[in-house]
Amino acid sequence: MPRVLTFLPAVLSALAALWFLGFASPVADGETLTWSRVWIEGLGIEVAFLIDGLALTFALMVTGIGALIFLYTAVYFKGHAKLPRLLVLLSLFAVSMLGLVLADDAITLFVFWELTTITSFLLVGFDHEKADARGKALQALIVTGLGGLALLAGLILLGFEAGTFRLSEINAMGGLTTAALYVPIVVLVLLGAFTKSAQFPFHFWLPGAMAAPTPVSAYLHSATMVKAGVYLVARLSPALGGTDLWIWSLTLFGAVTMIWASVLALKQIDLKLMLAYTTVMGLGALMMFLGGESRYATAAAATFLVVHALYKAALFLTVGLIDKGTGTRDVTRLGGLARAMPITMMIASIAALSMAGFPPLIGFIGKELKYEGALAVATEPLLVATAALLANAMMVACAGLVAVAPFWGKRGDTPKTPGDVSVWLWIGPAVLAALGLWFGLMPDTLARVVVNPVVDSIAPGTKDVELKLWHGINVPFLLSLATFALGIVLYRGRAEIRAALNRPGFGGMPAADVFEALLAAFKRFAAWTARTVQGGRMSVYLRVAFAMLALLVWGAHLVSPAETLPPPGQVALIPLAVTGLILAAGFVVLVTNSRLYGLTALGIVGAAIALIFVFFSAIDVAITQLLVEMLVVIILAVALVKLPAMPFQRHFRAGDALIATALGIGVAFVVAAVLTRPFDARITEFYEAASLPDAFGRNVVNVILVDFRALDTLGEVAVVLVAAIAAVAALTAGRKSRRGEGGE
Repeated sequence: MPRVLTFLPAVLSALAALWFLGFASPVADGETLTWSRVWIEGLGIEVAFLIDGLALTFALMVTGIGALIFLYTAVYFKGHAKLPRLLVLLSLFAVSMLGLVLADDAITLFVFWELTTITSFLLVGFDHEKADARGKALQALIVTGLGGLALLAGLILLGFEAGTFRLSEINAMGGLTTAALYVPIVVLVLLGAFTKSAQFPFHFWLPGAMAAPTPVSAYLHSATMVKAGVYLVARLSPALGGTDLWIWSLTLFGAVTMIWASVLALKQIDLKLMLAYTTVMGLGALMMFLGGESRYATAAAATFLVVHALYKAALFLTVGLIDKGTGTRDVTRLGGLARAMPITMMIASIAALSMAGFPPLIGFIGKELKYEGALAVATEPLLVATAALLANAMMVACAGLVAVAPFWGKRGDTPKTPGDVSVWLWIGPAVLAALGLWFGLMPDTLARVVVNPVVDSIAPGTKDVELKLWHGINVPFLLSLATFALGIVLYRGRAEIRAALNRPGFGGMPAADVFEALLAAFKRFAAWTARTVQGGRMSVYLRVAFAMLALLVWGAHLVSPAETLPPPGQVALIPLAVTGLILAAGFVVLVTNSRLYGLTALGIVGAAIALIFVFFSAIDVAITQLLVEMLVVIILAVALVKLPAMPFQRHFRAGDALIATALGIGVAFVVAAVLTRPFDARITEFYEAASLPDAFGRNVVNVILVDFRALDTLGEVAVVLVAAIAAVAALTAGRKSRRGEGGE
């Protein structure tokens, strides 16, 4: 790839950010922009997009921060053979995330949701030659993929309950909290959000995703994938929020995630891994505040959303500078880098001060607003405020580990002679750190363009939230002082704390180990199932298939049993006589010692079934059945000539007899149950009405097979074709084998 093309994604992303910035003024004035096209008309599904305060904020983060990360990536991997592949994957990931946050249709949102899952899997496993990268990518894919399935079920239930899949219409109608399916909808939606945004107990996959390259980690952790769950919760809050289930789920899971991740961050010595756990902390804080009912709690979430994106992207990229300049990210080997890397030190200091919440950075305003929002929570303000205080104090200590420990004190033992790297590498983190300072000094711009429009999208109201650097001496300010004091104490005692946290048995079995144990158990179960069921014997295959079918049939009967069975007098004489013929032919198959007699008896069974179809006026099906039976009998009769003679062994197989009896009686009972129910002709009427105008066919059966159920028919044809190919291959292989033996 020509060198100039490696900067193309950065240019395109920057242009997209400028384009979205053009919507800032109308959105700030309360305007909402929408665009839609019909996708699946019969199901009411559209490709629909919306730009409001929430969508615009995420779009600006995805494109704006993305432009800086694309630039950083092009320089960081200069000359790398896989740089074009990485840029393509990052671009696809950015487009997927952009589609997710702009989607106004639930199914459209889910499509882009899964695209972020797939592209992030490819990005985390970018260094696929390494087993660790492959394992962590698979871990992320399984956790977020399972959450995505839960989300799909929740969105489908939500759409059917609301009568529309348009998210803006669902949020506008209200009243869904009293819907019959409200509880399963909330549980399924939150499962999707919690797995995507790494909430406890699904938090373990996110630090594992550090196997990805540094620019990828910076993008995933600051502005994109991990905040998708936060976006989903914010987007659906008007429709699903306000109940105890919603509030307590977000508050408790968010608080536990926030505190636990902060504790785990303090025990890390890899700066990148430590920042990963602080990301989990930030996601927990966002979830916790989105569970609050007040506009101040929502405003705290909106402000911290931007604060976290700016300082986290800057710090991840800064850690990349440290790694590039020293050859290590191990904080125990770093120190005294201020003179050798002054630019990196300055960027890290500004971003870390925002992370710790020191004035005059935007992080200070965000922290003050978090405390104000915590105290305004209607349910448990003390619990929320205490959780925020503890987590913020540990963030102060982590900020010291990033900005103080590597640059001050005794010079560390680094693999490389330290020094600042290319100016093109520190442009991105420098701009992000500078934005944190600028928004801290000019918070009105952030309030007008981002915070208040986001709050209005989540919790509409008339009163705007005011962002100020100084609110006077009040409770949030006193909590900030307590945060700084406790954070400094934690930083000074970091060695002792790390030693205590690394003691064997601390915290029990890590969630990642539980996941790996479950995955290993599942693999063992799958291997046992394959050995048992797929052992290579046709009799085993048939036995298992019919046994499972019997279980399904009886399960259906037990779930919906027939109230009454048809009286025997209602059964016509001709079908009864044909049934007797079928039973007699089946008995011959069981007792005969002649293959020819058995084959003839099977043909009688098939022909008798065709007679039953004729009796019920299903002429097309009867002809098909009869032709198939004729072909089967003829082909098998020809094959019998080539089969060797085998001694007949008559013995009773109780297990097979039990399966056959259970399946036969079960099918009989289910058919009888169906006959007792009123006939629902809606499907029949649909095919009769749509056959000619939609499919241009007068033969309804043929139209169903060829048009309405074309994929089923294609699948059946494919099965026959595959079976024919397999048969030819087996016969050919046998003939070649015999020729080889004869030649010898």
